[in-house]
Amino acid sequence: MLSPPGLDMVSPGAGCVSWKKEACVLRSNRNIVIFGAGILGLWQALLFARSGHQVRVIEKSRRPFSDAASQYAGAMIAPFCEAESAEAVVRELGFEAAAIWRQLVPGLIENGSLVVAGARDQNELKRFARLTEGHETIGAASIAELEPDLADRFHAALYFEHEAHMITPTTMQAILQLAMDAGASFDFGEDASVSSVARAKLNADIIVDCRGLGAREELPDLRGVRGERILVRTRELNLSRPVRLLHPRYPFYAVPWDNGRVLIGATLIESEDTTPMTVRSALELLGMAYALHPAFGEAEILEMSAGVRPSFSDNIPRVIVRDNGRHLFVNGAYRHGFLLAPMLARVTHDFVAGTVQTHPLLLKQ
Repeated sequence: MLSPPGLDMVSPGAGCVSWKKEACVLRSNRNIVIFGAGILGLWQALLFARSGHQVRVIEKSRRPFSDAASQYAGAMIAPFCEAESAEAVVRELGFEAAAIWRQLVPGLIENGSLVVAGARDQNELKRFARLTEGHETIGAASIAELEPDLADRFHAALYFEHEAHMITPTTMQAILQLAMDAGASFDFGEDASVSSVARAKLNADIIVDCRGLGAREELPDLRGVRGERILVRTRELNLSRPVRLLHPRYPFYAVPWDNGRVLIGATLIESEDTTPMTVRSALELLGMAYALHPAFGEAEILEMSAGVRPSFSDNIPRVIVRDNGRHLFVNGAYRHGFLLAPMLARVTHDFVAGTVQTHPLLLKQ
């Protein structure tokens, strides 16, 4: 359901029969060391391990994902909606990445997504519709059918049927387990500094660096973009899919998890400040949540958190190749980490296999 017709099948590349549970052995078995176990590193580990390589992942945090920027993600697989502000390549490759998500990882919730706007912000809805594809404009009756708890609150919406979402920590844990089942080893609480990467080069055939801003010493054009979000729990409101509420100043989404939990976010601030969420951001997010539905006013606040995303100047993630292919950097996820992580892993996988030498996300230095 996630991809339009014609984009459901994903070729794993020459020399590999399938990326499903059966392992596929490439022409040579490599010793691959991956630095960083966020969403990008997890996907690298999964595809390389599934292909029969010896994979070791080194992560500085002792507890899985505790330092990963991806733990703060909304985990929406929404290539159509991303077209509103992202480069065309993000949408185009997002469809292929979505097919890989569906093929390899359980837990994808394929209920589409809904975009609404208040009575005063209908121009924002028209603008969003103009900049995106893959949506159906629906009225109050259809909104009530899709999301009964939003009945009579909005008279128009955009329904993106071919989109999906996940529960962020559950999905990351699932990929970690899949990679371990495929043979990848994970060393948490280990040194992931530049000197550690240099030492690993002496023994590894290939280094894949997924450290985000930790790699800035070697990728000086990286910048940080701060994102903030709040996790709440409500028994008075039930959503079946992500809902985006448009506003000229405060972009907002609510992503349903499980057991009444809803992730609300997200601010985008050009800052590398890692301190806790500000009062201003909290007021903005909670105010938008209340505007979506007053039931949020009685919700329990479970968590308020902020993280800094690694980003390049054009906000497009890349695989950067150095040292004749022995050192690969996978970085610059911005807010597209969950969407494009499988695609970035496919690029590195196929580059190592020798089946891909040029790609929109591949940069040789």
